[in-house]
Amino acid sequence: MQRMGFEETIAELRANGVRLTPQRQWILRYLKETHSHPTAEQVHHEVSKALGGISLATVYNTLHTLTKMGVIRELSYGDGSSRFDGNETEHAHLVCDQCGTVIDIESPEVEQILSPEATRNGFNIRAYRLEFYGVCEDCQKEQAVEN
Repeated sequence: MQRMGFEETIAELRANGVRLTPQRQWILRYLKETHSHPTAEQVHHEVSKALGGISLATVYNTLHTLTKMGVIRELSYGDGSSRFDGNETEHAHLVCDQCGTVIDIESPEVEQILSPEATRNGFNIRAYRLEFYGVCEDCQKEQAVEN
């Protein structure tokens, strides 16, 4: 499945009768155009640059709604704050243990591995979440400078 861009997502939502407030559009645009997996607070900070009067509660409510619609994904890493991913397709992540950076990786091989196992067990896979934890390149460079 190919990742949908902002315009495609807007067209699909309109076709399904979804009300698209300016706030929803700005938040969705930001998430579709970034690859940084921001927190709600980071989304609020960025979207506030365009929509000065947007409240944090509106951002939270919109993120929840967009997640329920399936056009964004909510990622939780146990640190108390969710991150949001504008890439709605099935994919894996690299997660830095030190700085928390989250990087998308395409993983078509995962489906090839899971499908036969799921079939053998009579399981219908609806979605998956695969993450690899380690240290990103920037943090490794920082460590090298400190040592």
